[in-house]
Amino acid sequence: MDGGEIAALIGAGAFAMLVLFLAVPILRLRHTIDAATRAINDLNDRTEPMLRNVNLTIEGVNTTLDQVHTSLDGVNVQLAKVDTITGHVQNVSANVANLTTVVSAAAANPLVKVAAFGYGVRKAAAARRGAEEEREVKDILKARRRAGRR
Repeated sequence: MDGGEIAALIGAGAFAMLVLFLAVPILRLRHTIDAATRAINDLNDRTEPMLRNVNLTIEGVNTTLDQVHTSLDGVNVQLAKVDTITGHVQNVSANVANLTTVVSAAAANPLVKVAAFGYGVRKAAAARRGAEEEREVKDILKARRRAGRR
């Protein structure tokens, strides 16, 4: 064996040692990658049912939102009817106010006249009674004076 062959043998041995030295971390890296793969598979297995539940929940929420939307449409229709009724009530109130004004104007003047007439009749009747009483008193006084002179 000459020097070139020995150098080749030493080189081959060093290469074999390098391969053995690198094989250990590569095997450990393989175990790490296998563990990571198992963790990812477990995560996928757990996530899939949760995502199905989330989808079911979202579908339920969408159904509820559709029902709420339908209910709000019904409420809006009822509010439109209430607005119409409110407008009619406003018109009726305005008409009643106008009618009250007309009736007040028509009835107030005659009522004032009737009240004044009643007041005048009372005053006249009181004055007439007072005059009759005064006449009676005068007649009584005259009769006493005449009786006193005789």
